[in-house]
Amino acid sequence: MRQIPVDTAGAVVMVAKSPQVKVRDRRTGEVATDMETGAKLMTVDVMFAANEEVEILSVTVPEPGISGELSMGTPVALTGLIARPWENDFNGQKRHGIAFRAVAVTSLADAVAGPKAA
Repeated sequence: MRQIPVDTAGAVVMVAKSPQVKVRDRRTGEVATDMETGAKLMTVDVMFAANEEVEILSVTVPEPGISGELSMGTPVALTGLIARPWENDFNGQKRHGIAFRAVAVTSLADAVAGPKAA
């Protein structure tokens, strides 16, 4: 499957919704895991602003890749962000879209606030 690297250098990225456990099967409640490491997968919705456009992206991240306090409005860095086109048939209807995955989502709140006074 084709993976397209996403350049985040010129983008402003903020948390739109705090990390949630990614569910593989809603009927059984089975939690999705990384095929290579076995780590639990999380979904973080982010506001991605670049080129005078803003989108909300749902980004899948292994649980160990989430660092810092990620509440709504927190500025973050997305490490290793890729886009994957997908397509499937569900009840005779074709569906398609783009899935986003990152190696890590890191809070930039401390970097933006600067060092704390002692």
